[in-house]
Amino acid sequence: MNMKKILSIVMIIVVAILSYSCDKYLDVNKHKDAPDENTVSPYLYLAGVEGAFQEYYYDLRSIMPVVQYMGTNGSGSTLGTSHTYIAGSDYSGQVWRMTYWTQGKNLENIITKAKELEQWKLAGIGLAIKANSWDILTKEYGEAPMKQAYEPGRLNFEYDYQPEIFQQVRDWAYEAIQLLETPDNNEVVYRTTVDEYDVIYGGDVEKWKKFAYGVIVRNLSALSRKSDFISGGYADELIQAAQKALATSDDDATVYVPGGGKDVPSSGYNNFFGVNRDYLTNSYWQHDYITTLMTGTVVEYANGQTERTENSAETGKKYRYKIADKQYITDTSKSLGHYDPRAAVKLATTDDSKYEYIDDRDSVMSRYYIGGRFSGRTGFNTGSDIKNTSAPNVFHLLEVVNENNAGSGRWIFRDEAPYILMTASEIQFCLAEAYWMKGDKTNALEAFKKAISLDMDFTEKYIFPGGPGKIGGDKISKTLFRKLANEYLAGPYVGGLTTSDLTLSHIMMQKYVALYPWGALETWVDQRKFWYEIDFTGDYPENGNGWSNTRVKTKFDDNPTKVYKGYYFVSSEVDTRGNSLHTRNNGAPAFRIRPRYNSEYMWNRNTLDLLKPISGLDDKYNCSPMWFQYPGDMPQSLNY
Repeated sequence: MNMKKILSIVMIIVVAILSYSCDKYLDVNKHKDAPDENTVSPYLYLAGVEGAFQEYYYDLRSIMPVVQYMGTNGSGSTLGTSHTYIAGSDYSGQVWRMTYWTQGKNLENIITKAKELEQWKLAGIGLAIKANSWDILTKEYGEAPMKQAYEPGRLNFEYDYQPEIFQQVRDWAYEAIQLLETPDNNEVVYRTTVDEYDVIYGGDVEKWKKFAYGVIVRNLSALSRKSDFISGGYADELIQAAQKALATSDDDATVYVPGGGKDVPSSGYNNFFGVNRDYLTNSYWQHDYITTLMTGTVVEYANGQTERTENSAETGKKYRYKIADKQYITDTSKSLGHYDPRAAVKLATTDDSKYEYIDDRDSVMSRYYIGGRFSGRTGFNTGSDIKNTSAPNVFHLLEVVNENNAGSGRWIFRDEAPYILMTASEIQFCLAEAYWMKGDKTNALEAFKKAISLDMDFTEKYIFPGGPGKIGGDKISKTLFRKLANEYLAGPYVGGLTTSDLTLSHIMMQKYVALYPWGALETWVDQRKFWYEIDFTGDYPENGNGWSNTRVKTKFDDNPTKVYKGYYFVSSEVDTRGNSLHTRNNGAPAFRIRPRYNSEYMWNRNTLDLLKPISGLDDKYNCSPMWFQYPGDMPQSLNY
């Protein structure tokens, strides 16, 4: 059975499951014509469990606006611009559902049944997936029921705290590696079943081992601001795991998606970011921050001021506010090595609407990119020389009707694009940060340069150029992209950097670009590690020490502790640029997403109420910081 046929069957099953009520789903195995779970071969669960990772993309709708990858006027704005939640709704609870239910017992059956049959490699794959899903879960929601999760007959579940969950994630990943290295009872069974049902790595054991090590790296990277990151051995453990994790773009973990546009039995055949799923079409657009980073146009935000309202000789009338002298990704120069070609792929522009100049160097490099605000498309820094001041959507258009004007999409915003789970580039950025924290700038710089090179490989891999007579596609050819990429890698922002030049800002801001937008959750982890660049004293901010009931105090760029230069929080003091947080927050930012309403707030309220430092039933529970943010242990109470 070929991969496409398997996934098509899986997608039909997944869509059917998502369409049924919970009761109907649970009744399936009671039917006389339906198989009992004890009779199902464990590999038959695999493709469905892997395909369920699309549910992570559902929650990206909320997370992408939080980290300023995208602005939105859709439901994602609830968290992204107001830092709150939709009461009585399961919105942003999809990863919770994925971990406990869609994968849930199906994944447990893979692991336990494979062990019973001594199919160690399949059990190892299952544990690697489980470790990754729980790592995602705790980074999104924080505390969660773990030890009692699958105890039969339970109606209430006690919550476990992040220190235990973080450690357990690594334990599962290490066990996965051990099992993947254990010879199967029958290797023939593995080669003729698992490799066909594995829609991530096609049964490649070595890549699964690298993935498991990658989960460990990610998990430990979240702890880089803990006071014991070095002394507790986390940094060394991360470095050792990174040396065995994803190493090339060929190792990148992706979930196969068949695509097919409108001519498919269900929209689930298409990528969640694609044209035919209609989630990113007209209610999401690239945010001002990611756009200015990638085009070298971050505005001045230093010396105790907000924006300076004068034009400079360099910016002319294209920009309303002065561009900062110091840029970290690129600048506005067109000289050799300055231009970052990832902008032509990752960002959208309405320039060259007929795709006539995708192989013309000067045309590609002179395009103009507009990023919108938190909840509006109007570009913040567009000057009088710009006729169109609105940010396009991800398909290079102001409005998408359907495939008639967007085709199947572009880059990873395509109907047939795979779901991206992890890349080798990300691993190198985590490694660079760990070396930096240890004071090893030589190895930090080496990992930093390798990370950017790998992101160039990743970016190039999914380029599908448009052209005259075509509908949709990317506005740069692969040939030109590679030429410009090589120049950039040899230029002043990568190859020309020395250990004396390298800063933590270089590492984290380049990582920010590399994870756009598929890795928004890991970016959110990083931004929370640095407390959204809030200006406060002591170990952590509180009301009156970092924010008031109306405003968050953001560090200016001349503050040496500020990592994300040019960044401003959504409710900061930047004039005309931000949004007010929801009144229920009392000025506090959100540091987590509330658990899924339909399971926890309907059936598990008593245990939610016991959570510290903020009760899970408190309106401000989403404002409770994560354990990985605190230098030490979590406090027992907060001034909220």
